[in-house]
Amino acid sequence: MGHLWDEPYHVVVEVENPRCKVLRELDYGGVKQFKVTDVRGSVTGLTRHLVELSSDQVEKMRKGRLKLLVSSHLVENASTWIESEGCDVCNTILSQGAFLISGRVLQNHNFIYSFITPGFKAYKNIISTLEEKGCKVKVLRLWRFESRKGTLTRKQEKALWLALKAGFFEYPRKVNTVELSQLIGLSPPALSEILRRGIRRLLEQYFETKNS
Repeated sequence: MGHLWDEPYHVVVEVENPRCKVLRELDYGGVKQFKVTDVRGSVTGLTRHLVELSSDQVEKMRKGRLKLLVSSHLVENASTWIESEGCDVCNTILSQGAFLISGRVLQNHNFIYSFITPGFKAYKNIISTLEEKGCKVKVLRLWRFESRKGTLTRKQEKALWLALKAGFFEYPRKVNTVELSQLIGLSPPALSEILRRGIRRLLEQYFETKNS
């Protein structure tokens, strides 16, 4: 605890991943197109995928051999956790301390993965490990966190950048304060204070500018 990631990177890659266990299970249930919005490790050692499905797809799943762990139904779709032993891609990303922002299937077993790594070394390790495992990897985009040296301190800026990328401000949240603090190496109270002070600075600047 007590540190933020030194040099976080936001990475988007396309990977040919025919061994995805969740893809196989969904295909067995008649679901051909789906979007993975989160991948997490669990205390059981298994990997959990949060998958967005339409109402019709959920019904197909119920008739198949998949077990829904958690479902949150929206107007037109549902987000469902599916637990499996994971695959080379997901396990490789998680093993480097990175976290997945989203993943979606294209066609012919090709996936687009968007994730955050704690540094350039972790990014390179993920790519090289996947290639060593025989995966075809194409890096589509690569962003490095860069401080703008403005209203926020560097620590506040980095914490807010990571929170935004990780889905902390989305509804429903993709990551909560405890999970985010564990990912970036701060205690929950320390992270909450950094976020609070950073948001206050931004609001103060915004309203001062508007009133001037």
